[in-house]
Amino acid sequence: MGISLDRNGDVFVLTMDTGENRMNRPWLDVMNAALDEVDAAEGPGKALVTTGSGKFYSNGLDLEPLTSAGAEVMAEFVADAERLFARIIAAPYITVAACNGHTFAAGAMLSLCHDFRVMRSDRGFFCLPEVDLGIPFTPGMDALIKRRLPQVVAHEVMVTGTRYGGEAAAAKGIVHHAVAETAVLPQAIEIAAGLAAKAGPTMRTIKVRLYSDLIDLLENSRGTA
Repeated sequence: MGISLDRNGDVFVLTMDTGENRMNRPWLDVMNAALDEVDAAEGPGKALVTTGSGKFYSNGLDLEPLTSAGAEVMAEFVADAERLFARIIAAPYITVAACNGHTFAAGAMLSLCHDFRVMRSDRGFFCLPEVDLGIPFTPGMDALIKRRLPQVVAHEVMVTGTRYGGEAAAAKGIVHHAVAETAVLPQAIEIAAGLAAKAGPTMRTIKVRLYSDLIDLLENSRGTA
């Protein structure tokens, strides 16, 4: 599975390199294993940056095989993916999404689970196209978007399915920074490194208390709307 985990000082850099980086069972298993490795790492501090490769951060769920497998399999996978979302939200260290390209649907939600987001300014879009796909958000996904984005922006992105380039996403408060392609990963690493010393149980407690209702919805998801 094309997901690698490297270490840059206190910062772990997780790179998804499977084309469109769509989410399926192998993807989920490798992501959880990578987080296990980060969680187990010892040291004075740590942080996590996730990024993609080429034109994609993540294009969301691998819908064709999931839907062809049947509603029960789809629901089980979505529920497990939402538990991964909860895990990232509650991580006892800073997490930064380096959105190097298209960040769509569940891939956009994955980015929203991170504490900070850096997006490429010149190419690539952030988009929640579920309204056009005819796929309602699950309660946990709905809560994630509304908790991480300003209310008026959450409404707009959810009901219109608009595609936002990096500059527009930064102006709307969807991402924290929009920078040149070559600066996306370095800036994400810089942010993570600057906050790595804050990792620990207190960090986790703060996050869990900030987002207890959201984490509960995601951890107890049934995978359906």
